[in-house]
Amino acid sequence: MHVAFVHRRGFGQFAALAEHLATSGHDVSLICETVDRRLPSVRVILHRVEPGPRADAQMARHLGIPDHHVRIGHRVAETFDAMVRHGEQPDIVIGHIGWGSMMFVKDILPKVPAIGYCEFFYKAEGADVGFAPDDNPDAETRKRLRLRNVAQLLSLETIDGGISPTRWQKSLYPASAQSRIAVCHEGVDTQIFRPDRHASLRLPDGRVLKAGDPPIITFVARDLEPYRGFPQALEAAAKVIRQNSDALFIFVGGDGVSYGTPPPGGGSWKDALLASHDIPPDRILFPGAISHDLLRQLYQISTAHIYLTYPFVLSWSVIEAMSCGALIIGSDTQPVQEIIRSGTNGLLVPFFDTDALADTILRVLQKPDDFLPLRIAARKTIENRFRLTDCLSRQKALINSVVRAAPSGSLR
Repeated sequence: MHVAFVHRRGFGQFAALAEHLATSGHDVSLICETVDRRLPSVRVILHRVEPGPRADAQMARHLGIPDHHVRIGHRVAETFDAMVRHGEQPDIVIGHIGWGSMMFVKDILPKVPAIGYCEFFYKAEGADVGFAPDDNPDAETRKRLRLRNVAQLLSLETIDGGISPTRWQKSLYPASAQSRIAVCHEGVDTQIFRPDRHASLRLPDGRVLKAGDPPIITFVARDLEPYRGFPQALEAAAKVIRQNSDALFIFVGGDGVSYGTPPPGGGSWKDALLASHDIPPDRILFPGAISHDLLRQLYQISTAHIYLTYPFVLSWSVIEAMSCGALIIGSDTQPVQEIIRSGTNGLLVPFFDTDALADTILRVLQKPDDFLPLRIAARKTIENRFRLTDCLSRQKALINSVVRAAPSGSLR
């Protein structure tokens, strides 16, 4: 079977599934704008990069992003058209619907089943927008968000099935589409991301860190920014260090902005916020973006792992940290509530309450062994719900339920 994946930025959420299908003997292709890595036996087909949203005085308000998505959709459609002309028509297409890539797939491949990855449907209330106390979306913001969903709405009309990583993310989509969206996370390799009481981490300056020596509080995000609670985590770190000078905070992430807006005046949120806190430089580390191997070691030696997020896409990092047996101190927001029950397999605090976050960290630092049952329960949560092999089986079952082909053409 020829399975074609479509994703703007490389393999993304499809990496494990694509690699598994390829090693199982299926013909696997990836159609994308840029590629983040190469996988053995997976053919990468790059389409032309479309410039970002245009500022056109003749264009109606807020149409810049929908126009960009339409242009991306045209590039993907052209790619599939060329594949068909060369006798390379796929048997199924699986693609992210957020950037327009899947808009015109059915116009080129009307009889080929298509599954859409439904990651996040934008709303003016009940999710990320309007979550911050000072964020009151006006009419223009509401109109902009509605138009941002154009590509997804057009794709939802044509796909044969959808998949969302969490129940909450699925719940954001129109009720009329939810019956066709299955819930299945991409999963985590629990053999790689596992507890290891002998783990250590060597810092660039030569220091070697081990679990509890010193007590290490970790924070991981693609970028250090408000959407992932960096301002609250940094403020809580300052409060903790004033009472426990042994604690070491490690903030992993870039200085850019993946979501939301940059700080007033530009620059990075890290630089803007550090200036307002008196934190001893030897008690806080900013290693930037680090490899997956180092991340795993960091989770394994963490005394407590902070995971804060707006009501938004659930990060892979929290799943991987739990798989390593890390004690999660998370935000009491919908995506986190779906995987953590406070006091059972982690601890939850109100997102904006830095006193509660600091007090919880201090409580863990005082008696870390008391929270061992929560670490064990966190690991079991991942083993029961997010084990990679199980998630791959569920994904293949979804594909088989969508593919209208003879048994010989199904995924085995």
